[in-house]
Amino acid sequence: MNPIELIRKAKTEGRTALTEAESKEVLEGYGVPVVPESIAATPEEAVAAAEKIGFPVVLKGLGEKLTHKTEWGLVFLNLSDAEAVRKAAAEASSAGGADLEGILIQPMLSGRREFVAGLFRDAQFGPVVMFGLGGIFAEALDDVVFRIAPLDKKDAGQMLEELRARALLGPFRGEQSVCSEQLVEALVGLSRIGMELPDVTEVDINPLLVSPDGRVTAVDALIILGQRTPEKALYPPIDPRSIAMLFYPRSIAFVGASGTLGKWGYRLFCNVVAGGFKGPIHLVNPKGGEIAGRPVFKSVLEIPGSVDLAVVTIPAAKVLDLVPQLKEKRIKNMLLITSGFAETGAEGRRLEEKLVEAAREADILILGPNTMGICNPHDTLFCCGSNVQPKPGATTIVSQSGNLGVQLLDFAEHEGIGIRAFGGSGNEAMITIEDYMEAFEVDDLTQTVVLYLESIKNGRRFFQSAKRVGKKKPVIMLKGGRTQAGDRAAASHTGALASNIRVFEAAARQAGIIVVEQPMDLLDLSAAFSSLPLPRGNRVALMTLGGGWGVVASDLCVENGLTIPDLSPELIARIDQILPPYWSRSNPIDLVGEVGSIIPKQVIEELMKWDGCDAVIHLGILGLRVFMTRMIASIHKVDPVMDRTVMEAIPGMLVEFEESYLLHAVRLMEQYGKPILGVNLLPDENTRTVADVEGSPYKGVSFLTPERAVKALARMYAYRQWRDRE
Repeated sequence: MNPIELIRKAKTEGRTALTEAESKEVLEGYGVPVVPESIAATPEEAVAAAEKIGFPVVLKGLGEKLTHKTEWGLVFLNLSDAEAVRKAAAEASSAGGADLEGILIQPMLSGRREFVAGLFRDAQFGPVVMFGLGGIFAEALDDVVFRIAPLDKKDAGQMLEELRARALLGPFRGEQSVCSEQLVEALVGLSRIGMELPDVTEVDINPLLVSPDGRVTAVDALIILGQRTPEKALYPPIDPRSIAMLFYPRSIAFVGASGTLGKWGYRLFCNVVAGGFKGPIHLVNPKGGEIAGRPVFKSVLEIPGSVDLAVVTIPAAKVLDLVPQLKEKRIKNMLLITSGFAETGAEGRRLEEKLVEAAREADILILGPNTMGICNPHDTLFCCGSNVQPKPGATTIVSQSGNLGVQLLDFAEHEGIGIRAFGGSGNEAMITIEDYMEAFEVDDLTQTVVLYLESIKNGRRFFQSAKRVGKKKPVIMLKGGRTQAGDRAAASHTGALASNIRVFEAAARQAGIIVVEQPMDLLDLSAAFSSLPLPRGNRVALMTLGGGWGVVASDLCVENGLTIPDLSPELIARIDQILPPYWSRSNPIDLVGEVGSIIPKQVIEELMKWDGCDAVIHLGILGLRVFMTRMIASIHKVDPVMDRTVMEAIPGMLVEFEESYLLHAVRLMEQYGKPILGVNLLPDENTRTVADVEGSPYKGVSFLTPERAVKALARMYAYRQWRDRE
């Protein structure tokens, strides 16, 4: 019987699961290697089947309701003769009672290694394939990986590589390597089941037993049937051009403008004006009058001329009544700052749904509600709750937390990271993260995408769009709600429940998204990705002003999947001409205190020429200015006769050195296509992560700690690997 007919028959009989034998029949039809077995109706038939298979055998009670056979006492192992089979069959009949539908006889297979595989349907992403370590420690070790279906053989092979216990796939205690082709076929088969058999809601194969010769066999299996998941109402996609227009308004009306310090209607207006917005700005408040010397209109209908964007800060209960006025005035875009909608509960959600329905009918696009605002430095538009004005650049930030978003903007401004645009997406009542992803795909100014997410509306669409974007530009993401407590907080904050975090992160990695754990990682990686060429491999050359940092950085590289190659004899000979005879002649290269204005440039150039490395990290070369400035301050206190002219000239000389060194590093990156990352010796208030070099696609990048530099480089290498595979 083919799988579709078998499932149809089971559902007609009112069953919610297939028997073990039926489950294996379906799996075998999809390329999963299953154990040979026979079904018997009586103890004598069981004995005959066992004799035909050959002792020893396994006997199991069979029945649609007997899904946990071990707990029912229905599994009998290592039966070595006819009498043992006859006795086990009798015990199975007694234990299974009326639910027993037959007796299953299998050969007793041996193997030290067990894996588990399965399929389930996620509410956001649909069918998901699982693979992991099986056996008695499976739950304790929790070593499993996930992939969103459909899978091809490449995806399935990558799942094997991601297993922490992947060493078990190789030779093990005298046993041969696991036949990975069989595992790959099994995982691809599960993916096909997920895509082709919508009535199958869950598949559990446990264990996938590995024999000493490496062959893989599904010894036990269960297929759960359920109702086909109804298609949920999906948010209609927003045209990327419409989103772009919202970020490029020619004129703005502040609805709910206020003259009171601290009010949103005052704060946003002040920030936009202070930021240098070039278009007309109109203030709207039913009280009229003046604010900051500007006339206040009592209604948007009183505003002369056209308006492109309404920035709305009036109470939530009054926003719905505003829609007809915006429609009459032909204002197509609303930045809805106001909170009090879906994030507050059921009543707020109903109000939000009514607002969206009215806005769609009026052809009005809403960003928000419950947002901290937007900014577009390329158009001198800074309409955020915080007065931040980062320079124009290529990094776009979308954050479902407004506070976190503006903190990232502030950090970007301080560290010299250029911003393409920022959007606090709020509740995403109309413009969702999926819409933003599709806008990133076609926006040429966006070269790096940074996301803080707590939830998504359409997992499949997000996954597919992220994968397309990732092939063109890196997407860096921090996911909020990774723990149960965080999940609850995210729901109350955004008005939406987060998808299972493990599935979400698996989908993100599969789509090429760089997943980070800390907020500052977002902009560290943004600085690296937007300023440096991608490494072609994972070999790192280290150049350091001190030995300890070299040791620390080496350990960090290895722990993050990078390698520290030995220096070639030819390279050692060339550096011998630069450094004193007592240098280490090893990687990391300790400059043994030889700094000056020439030596670091010469050594880093030799490293960039060397075809034995793919990236260079230098530690302690930058920041000498701060070190020497502090030292000079101490000398002034201690030695009043020291030549002040010489002392005062040193900081300026070091500033010139650092600028010329960064320029040299950028020129080397242009020439050799390898990234160079720095670590500062000491920072001060003028220290920046990113240093622009006019006319170059690359920039100088230096971090405050070795771990930040290494983590950034490791993630760049991982992204390069993903993109090369794709």
